[in-house]
Amino acid sequence: MQESLQSCVFKNGWLGNLERQLFGRERSLDDPVEMRFGITTERFTARMKQRLPDAQWSGIITAMALRAFERKLVDGVVTLHRHTEQHFFSVPVLACSSEEIYESRGNKPVLSPVLRSLQTAYRQGLKKILVIGAACHLHMLRDFRERFPYLQEMEIFTIGIPCVDNMDRSRWTWVLERISASPSTARHMEFMQDFRIHIRHNDGSTEKIPYFSLPQELSDPAIFPKACMSCFDYLNSLSDITIGYLAAELTPQLDRQWVLVRTEKGRELLDLVNDELDRFPEWGEWKCDGFIRQTAGGIIEQMKDTGKTYAAEPLIPQWIGHLLSTAMGFIGPKGIGFAHYSADYHMIRHYYYVKYRLPDHLERLVPAHVPVILEEYGLPL
Repeated sequence: MQESLQSCVFKNGWLGNLERQLFGRERSLDDPVEMRFGITTERFTARMKQRLPDAQWSGIITAMALRAFERKLVDGVVTLHRHTEQHFFSVPVLACSSEEIYESRGNKPVLSPVLRSLQTAYRQGLKKILVIGAACHLHMLRDFRERFPYLQEMEIFTIGIPCVDNMDRSRWTWVLERISASPSTARHMEFMQDFRIHIRHNDGSTEKIPYFSLPQELSDPAIFPKACMSCFDYLNSLSDITIGYLAAELTPQLDRQWVLVRTEKGRELLDLVNDELDRFPEWGEWKCDGFIRQTAGGIIEQMKDTGKTYAAEPLIPQWIGHLLSTAMGFIGPKGIGFAHYSADYHMIRHYYYVKYRLPDHLERLVPAHVPVILEEYGLPL
């Protein structure tokens, strides 16, 4: 616990020194893509040629972790299993068998103490480990390695997942009940590129709810953890390799993912599964300024208004919401543009959340590239 407090981003801030330590430099403020996505050596979209059964997507992260263990690149994997009583809750594990690694597949959208297993790895004398985690986990891990000699003796590989809007466990059931018509059968949930939430159920069906038709109370910033609303590393830029879906083409049943290789260790991890992947170039148009400008003013006012009351009902019925989502699918940002839109939307939201609700942390938490992007849109600092 004390180690986590010392290395918390609220104490040390995001990026900056850790980026310099990992890459030898900070991201370029003259490169609009690098400012959003972080430092990379390669980016592409992909899917497993042979999908892993019961994987949330096609199973790239799980396959990568399995191959790293099977080929003795690592001795164990610091990851999460699902809680036996709540499918979306997690239990931190040090997976030291192929079976344990396979059981870690799938996203768990609640706050999770992934790094608790680091001490287990140390006590067991493991010298090479893989850590799979969100941005906050990997920021702490990079800081841990600077502070604690026992971690410097380990060789550590990292796979990062993009992460935002996680839930405190106490809120999760309440949220899921307001989104899904059948919360008890839900097994996977993601905010997707077609401007809908996709909820996969245990019978294999997928429930789709338009963003525009969510209950108003689910847009209340107060329901999200302060740490998540203060995150400025949506794309997990201190990982060796980041794997998500934002810039991937949304293709039915193909489950393409977006791969961002960042370091030589990330290249080693990719090489383990390269022959098992169908690869595709990034696609879509970068420009999404108009869509950001349309939403920025509302975001700022929402973050300012700490006393606002949010209704339980949606503003827009689902049938209209689906029409709007379909329209956005035609005219809205796609592929690399959707990733650009998502990164900027959350960066703007979080900057003004911190500015108006946690002003004492503003200077410490906000990375150098954020004001540059805000100035692109003419937004006030």
